[in-house]
Amino acid sequence: MDDVELRRHLERAHADCFGWALACCRRDRDDAEEVLQTVYLTVLDGRARYDGRSSFRTWLFGVIRLTAASERRKAWLRGLLLTREAGSLKPEATAPPDADVERDSGRDNLLGALAKLATRQREVLQLVFYHDLTVEEAAAVMGVTVGSARTHYARGKARLAALLGDAREL
Repeated sequence: MDDVELRRHLERAHADCFGWALACCRRDRDDAEEVLQTVYLTVLDGRARYDGRSSFRTWLFGVIRLTAASERRKAWLRGLLLTREAGSLKPEATAPPDADVERDSGRDNLLGALAKLATRQREVLQLVFYHDLTVEEAAAVMGVTVGSARTHYARGKARLAALLGDAREL
């Protein structure tokens, strides 16, 4: 059977094939469409060949049934593997509610202390600690000399430590 004749047979049998695919896929329309598309591709690219031992329609229905069963097995195995993988995952330990409060309090203290620093001290510390720049790179960003950036960095760290130390003692 040549390609044109094969396509003509597939077009004529489409409505019946879709009904049979629905039956093979437990009336799931999406699955039936997927199976039918897979069947048509398999037939058209020659992986499934009609040999004439039965009617074309009978042969095509057999291909649909086998493809639907294969797709069900694949879906079942995927589900089994996902279940197995999900079972091997350990649930994340949830932090106690007071941990959120402590973290938020610590963040608020740090932000408050940073706000009390001089502008250049705050900028150099933010560039170095939050943006992973070196002091030299921070100096270039700020438009100051490396020596000036080092001075602001050292003074800012000392002032921040003092501010956070006072906050921790309260």
